[in-house]
Amino acid sequence: MSANSFGSLDKLQVGDRSYDIYRLDAVEGSARLPYSLKVLLENLLRTEDGANVTADHIRALAQWDAKAKPSKEIQFTPARVIMQDFTGVPCVVDLATMREAVRDLGGDPTRINPLAPAEMVIDHSVIVDYFGSPDAFERNVQREYERNKERYQFLRWGQTAFDEFKVVPPGTGIVHQVNIEHLARVVFDRNGVAYPDTCVGTDSHTTMENGIGVLGWGVGGIEAEAAMLGQPISMLIPRVVGFKLTGEMPAGTTATDLVLTITEMLREHGVVGKFVEFYGEGVQALPLANRATIGNMSPEFGSTCAIFPIDDETLKYLRLTGRDDEQIALVEAYAKTQGLWLDPSVEPEFSEYMELDLATVVPSLAGPKRPQDRISLAEAKQTWRRDVLNYAESVQGGAADEASNESFPASDSPAISGDTAGDKPRQHGSNGSERPHNPVPVTLEDGTSFELDHGHVAVAAITSCTNTSNPYVMIGAALLAKNAVDKGLTRKPWVKTSLAPGSQVVTDYLERAGLTPYLDKIGFNLVGYGCTTCIGNTGPLQPEISKAVNDNDLAVTAVLSGNRNFEGRISPDVKMNYLASPPLVIAYALAGTMDIDILNDPIAEGADGPVRLADLWPAPEEVAAIVESSIGQEMFTESYADVFKGDDRWRNLDIPTGDLFEWDASSTYVRKAPYFDGMGAEPEPVADIHGARVLAKLGDSVTTDHISPAGSIKAGTPAARYLEDNGVAVKDFNSYGSRRGNHEVMIRGTFANIRLRNQLLDGVEGGYTRDFTQQDAPQAFIYDAAQNYAAQGTPLVVIAGKEYGSGSSRDWAAKGTALLGVRAVIAQSYERIHRSNLIGLGVLPLQFKDGESAESLGLTGTETFDITGVTALNEGGIPEEVTVKADGKEFTAVVRIDTPGEADYYRNGGILQYVLRNLLRK
Repeated sequence: MSANSFGSLDKLQVGDRSYDIYRLDAVEGSARLPYSLKVLLENLLRTEDGANVTADHIRALAQWDAKAKPSKEIQFTPARVIMQDFTGVPCVVDLATMREAVRDLGGDPTRINPLAPAEMVIDHSVIVDYFGSPDAFERNVQREYERNKERYQFLRWGQTAFDEFKVVPPGTGIVHQVNIEHLARVVFDRNGVAYPDTCVGTDSHTTMENGIGVLGWGVGGIEAEAAMLGQPISMLIPRVVGFKLTGEMPAGTTATDLVLTITEMLREHGVVGKFVEFYGEGVQALPLANRATIGNMSPEFGSTCAIFPIDDETLKYLRLTGRDDEQIALVEAYAKTQGLWLDPSVEPEFSEYMELDLATVVPSLAGPKRPQDRISLAEAKQTWRRDVLNYAESVQGGAADEASNESFPASDSPAISGDTAGDKPRQHGSNGSERPHNPVPVTLEDGTSFELDHGHVAVAAITSCTNTSNPYVMIGAALLAKNAVDKGLTRKPWVKTSLAPGSQVVTDYLERAGLTPYLDKIGFNLVGYGCTTCIGNTGPLQPEISKAVNDNDLAVTAVLSGNRNFEGRISPDVKMNYLASPPLVIAYALAGTMDIDILNDPIAEGADGPVRLADLWPAPEEVAAIVESSIGQEMFTESYADVFKGDDRWRNLDIPTGDLFEWDASSTYVRKAPYFDGMGAEPEPVADIHGARVLAKLGDSVTTDHISPAGSIKAGTPAARYLEDNGVAVKDFNSYGSRRGNHEVMIRGTFANIRLRNQLLDGVEGGYTRDFTQQDAPQAFIYDAAQNYAAQGTPLVVIAGKEYGSGSSRDWAAKGTALLGVRAVIAQSYERIHRSNLIGLGVLPLQFKDGESAESLGLTGTETFDITGVTALNEGGIPEEVTVKADGKEFTAVVRIDTPGEADYYRNGGILQYVLRNLLRK
C-alpha cells in the first residue's frame, strides 16, 4: 500500500499482529464528523487514485457543511457485495452475458470477475405450500428444489466460474441475518490492511448490518454488479440526521413497537436520500438485536442507512456469534484508534436532529398497507373497523367501481397507486364503532366447520429478517405459545400459521429452551428458513377459505412479523396486512380476528374460562433469563462451520463447467440477457424524445412491487401465456421472483401487479392500459400495448405521483420498464434506489417542479409527448431542466440525474454498458 496526499498511512498493533491503516486524524476536520461520514472518509483515503478519488474529494468530505444541500460528489468503493437469490440470479445472468459481450468485442471474458467478495444467500425461493404439520419444513424444501433446480444449477456454475463469489445454499437462513451473524466483518483485514467493513446489497434491507456498525445499503442488481467489478458507487455527500435515544423501553413493549414508532417519526420528518445515525444514552440500553431491527427497516422510513456506532454491545454480539478473538480485538482497537467508538456523552455534528424517549413507546401494529402507518394496539380494533367501513361507504357511494376490488385506504394516510387524493386523507363518516359483518359458512376438507367474516385473520406468519433475528421477540413468542397451550388454546381453524426463522440458530435455541413443542401445538411449525410471507411467498390459502373470501368479497387480514405490508404483496386473497411483533402474531392467530380489542377483550375461551392477552404475555425478566440460558456461542460456530457446503440435495446437483455458460434455449428460468445486443465499443449520442405515448399514468406511493411483482403469476396474463406456450403447467408457474433470470417472463410481468391502478382506465386494477395504436384506444395488457408501440417505433413514458419506486431495491422494476420501451419517467418524487436503477438502465428520470403535478398541469395521459433539451448531456454537463410538450401543453421538468457519474451511465445507455466499455479500454 502507498501513502496518499495526506500521509495518513500508519501502523496499528493489535496483540502480536500489525496492520496498515489510514488514519482519519491526519485529515483536518475529521473529528467532528458523524460516525457514518468517518467511514466514508476512510474509504476515500484508502482509494485515492488521483482520478476517481482525489485529494479535493477528501477535503470536501472533511469540510462537510452539515446544513448545506448535498452537492459534492464522491466515489464510494464498498468492501463487499451481498445478494439474495431473487436479485442475485439476474446478477449472475448479467455477468455471464457480459463475458460473452467482452468476447464478441475482442476482449478476455475472464476479466468479468468480482474484484471484491460477493456472497449470495438463497432465501427468497421457499414458499409455504405446507404448514401446521411436523413435516412442513421437509416438504417445502423438497418442493423448492423441484421448482428451482435450473436456477440452483446455474448458481452452482457461477460459484465455480467466478472468483470471490460464494453461495449460501437453500434452507440455511435469511440473507441479512446470515450477514450479521456470520458474513459481516465489521473491520476488514485484507492483504495486511485493516479498514471498516462496508457492504452494499441487492436487497433494500441490507441496512440490517447498520446495527453492528457496518455502513451499507441496498442497491439495484446492476449497481451491485458494477461494484463487484470494481466500479465505485457515485454519490453525493449526504445530509445526516442525528436521532437521539434516551430512556429505556417499558415492560410489555418490543423491538417491533420501537421500530414502528421510529418508522412513523422518520417518514413524517422526511429522510429520503439521507443517512440516519443513532446516538445518546438510550443506545446503550438497546441490545444489538434491537439495533439490527431498526437498521433493517431503514427502507421503510426512506433513509439510505440507519446506523449505530461500534461499542461494547457490538463486541458482545460478535463474541456470541462465534467471531474469533483476534477479529474482535481488531474491531475494538481499530474503532477506538479511529474515533469510531460510541461515546454516549458526545453529540456529533448533524444536519438535522430528532429525539425519542424510549419510555414513550407503546405496543403497536402498522397497516393495513404501509409500514409507516403505525396504529397503537389500543386503537387497532376501531381503526380496522373504520378502514373497512370507509371503504364500503366509498364503494356504495360510487367513488369506486365495485368490480375493481380496490384495496382499503390506510386511515389517516394518503391514498395510493392511482388515487389522486394527493396528501389528503379520505374523509368518511365512520368512527370505527360499527361492526362490519358478513358471516359465510365454510367447511374444510377434514370436516371442520366455521363461519368466516370480515376481519378474520387468514394468515399469521412469524417471518422476515426484521424480527426473526431478534431472540427477545422470538423467545417471547414461544413463551406466549406455551402459556396458550397451558390454558388449552390453539389457533383458529381458518388461520394459516407459519414459522420461518432467519437462521438455524433460532430453532436451536428454541429447542434448547424446550419451547418448540408449544409452537408446534398451536400450528406454528417450522416451514422453512427464508423470507416466505414477507415477500409474498405465503403459498395458497386452503381452497375452501380462498373460495369463500373471493365469492363473498370478504376483507380478511394477514398479521405478520415482517417489514412490508404493501397491497397485493402478502396474498392475492388478503386485502389488509398488519405488521406486528412475533408474540402479537401468535395472539392474533389465537383470536382469529382483527375485530377485537386485543388488550382488553378475551382472546379465546380456555379450559378454565376466558383468556386475555395479559394472561399470556411473558414477563420481560422471564424472556431475558431464557435468552441468557439458551443461546450459546457454539450454536453459531456449529451452524456456520460449513455454511457454503449445503445438504446432499445441493451438493448432488449436476452443474455445467467452463468460463462461459452454456445457455439452454428451452429454459424458462435462465436466458441470456438482451442488454448488450448490438452494443458497439463506443456509445451513440444521447437523443431527445419525440412522439412518445404514455404507457401508464399512476398516483402516489407506487412501489417496486406494483412495477415488478415478486409473487404468483396469474393465469391468463402475458407471462402465463408465455409459460404455457413453452410447455409449463400452471402448477409449475412458480413466482415472478423465481423467474428473474428470464427476461421474457419479467418483461411480461412488468406493471402486472393485481392492485396496480392505471389512471388511463376507470375503476380497473391490474396490468392494463389503453393502447393508442388501436382505433378507439381499447383496454389492453400493458405488455401487449408496449409491443404494439415498439412495432410502430413509438417511444413510451410513464407519469407518476410522489414516492415513485418506493419499497424493494428490485432492479427488475427498472429493467422491465426499459425493456418495455419506456424512455422517460416523469414523477413528483422518487425513492432513492429506483431513481438510480432507472438511470442504470438508460431510462431518464424527470421530476415535476415543486407544486406541480400531472393534475395541476392538466395531463390526462392521452397526449403525445416531446421532451427536448436532453441532448445537452452530449456536451459533458447535466441540464437542470428539459422542456416537455404534451399536445397543446408545455412545461419544464427537472432532470434527476444527480451526479456526473450517473450522467456517464446514461450516456452509455446504462451502467453495465459503461463498465464493460471501460474494461475494454483498459
